[in-house]
Amino acid sequence: MTLTANQQQHNNLMAISDTEFTRLRDLIYQRFGINLTEQKRSLLVGRLQKLMRQLNLPTFSAYFEYLDNDKTEAGLSELVDLISTNHTYFNREKDHFDYFSQTALPAVIDKLKKQNRKDLRIWCAGCSSGEEPYTLLMLMMEYLGTDYSSWDAGILATDISDKALTIARRGSYATDRVMQLPEPLRKKYFTPAGQGEMAVVDKIKKETTFRRFNLMNTTFPFKKPFQMIFCRNVMIYFDQVTREALVNRFHQHTEADGYLFIGHSETLGRSQTLYRYLKPALYQKGEL
Repeated sequence: MTLTANQQQHNNLMAISDTEFTRLRDLIYQRFGINLTEQKRSLLVGRLQKLMRQLNLPTFSAYFEYLDNDKTEAGLSELVDLISTNHTYFNREKDHFDYFSQTALPAVIDKLKKQNRKDLRIWCAGCSSGEEPYTLLMLMMEYLGTDYSSWDAGILATDISDKALTIARRGSYATDRVMQLPEPLRKKYFTPAGQGEMAVVDKIKKETTFRRFNLMNTTFPFKKPFQMIFCRNVMIYFDQVTREALVNRFHQHTEADGYLFIGHSETLGRSQTLYRYLKPALYQKGEL
């Protein structure tokens, strides 16, 4: 009998006991909020076994010992890189960017001007490889024009994956991915970067602050609230308890009338009262 590729892969998987899988699943949930079901068991083992062989770790018990002894937490960073799905692209869920440039940004700018303020605070929480914050910055620069330099603006972009942040900071993307942006933005904010790639221009990169940040932190270190928070296609990996706790922390760090953008496959649920529903995947904090 000839084995299929999937059967061969399954047979080659390292053995993991029920106890070891539960321990690993609990660790991932506690540290990263990612809720892995039993159905993800073989996927998890498959992704980890190459790393374990590189580290010469024959069993999952040895892998746990490796993580326990690693005071730098580099091992945990490797783990989250392996289990995270950093799938994104320019102009993903385009109607969000349309709403941002046509409705939310003008409303926030107008309110700040009336308050004699020029501190525009936007956070991309779960920025992945950087397409989202770079696009938002382009739209901000387009809207404010020559007045942009007079604003304390820019964007905070955070992710838990060092691998994704390295790509984001580099700011160089395959040309076919950049082509999903409108032509005026491509021409104005990108430059050729070698074979089949285009790079974000420096004036956009300089306005983006990339940081590694774990959304499971029970408190956030920000001194001032944000007018907009983007956390799209991140909470799909969380259970309801984790989502509700995270949304509560977001709410504490959102200005009155501020916006929360989430992914179109996500919802805050009808029972939540912290944010007012505007349209699918878009919410607004009420006036205090």
